[in-house]
Amino acid sequence: MLAPLHAKALGVLLLTAGVLSPVAWPSIAYADEAADFLAGRSRACVKCSLVAAQLKQKDLSGVDLTGADLSHAVMHRAKLGGAILDGADLTDANLNKTDMKTASLVGAKAENAMFYGADLSAADLSGADLANAKMQTAYLVRAKLDHARISEAMLNAVRLDDASLQGADLSKTNLVEASLRRANLEGANLDNAGLASAVLRDANLKGAKLTEADLYGADLSGADLTGADLSGARLTGAILTGAILTGVKLSGTIMPDGIVHP
Repeated sequence: MLAPLHAKALGVLLLTAGVLSPVAWPSIAYADEAADFLAGRSRACVKCSLVAAQLKQKDLSGVDLTGADLSHAVMHRAKLGGAILDGADLTDANLNKTDMKTASLVGAKAENAMFYGADLSAADLSGADLANAKMQTAYLVRAKLDHARISEAMLNAVRLDDASLQGADLSKTNLVEASLRRANLEGANLDNAGLASAVLRDANLKGAKLTEADLYGADLSGADLTGADLSGARLTGAILTGAILTGVKLSGTIMPDGIVHP
């Protein structure tokens, strides 16, 4: 009995025979790559369809998943340290407790994805879409999130010390008790963000938009708020020792002593 043909080999035969159209060839190739990846025969699956893939606790360190469709995939506690996920689709994926240290997710789409307790230290998420993501207690120390969309996300008690979030959209995001020591938030949008009891010591908030933000009890000591807009924000009980407030907009802001700024 003849051994079954490998999908790619079969595709070559069909293409040569004129049975398979050249247009359909890429889908055959990608399907074959996905099968090899899921079987552990390959460490790369560029632009593959891995929708709802079951990758829980898998060791995927250093894999190349550029542009792959991992929407609804389950990667709970998987090892993805140093992995390349640039432009990947992680919509609704489960990445809870995942090890993603130094991973690259530049331009990745991760709306509604779950990153609870994940370790993304020194990861690059520049330009990523993390809207509505659940990232409570995630570790993002030294991570790069410049111009990322993180609106309406859950980042309670997240660690963002020394992270770069220049121009990031954090509007309506929950950052209660988050740690943002020395974080670079220059030009970031924190409109209506929840920052109660957050630690922003020595953070760069130059030109940041903090309108209607809740900074109740937040620690802003040593932070640079030059040109920031805190109109309508709540600073009740906030610590501003050593903070730079040059050119700050405070219209209707509730100051630390409870007095509303005119």
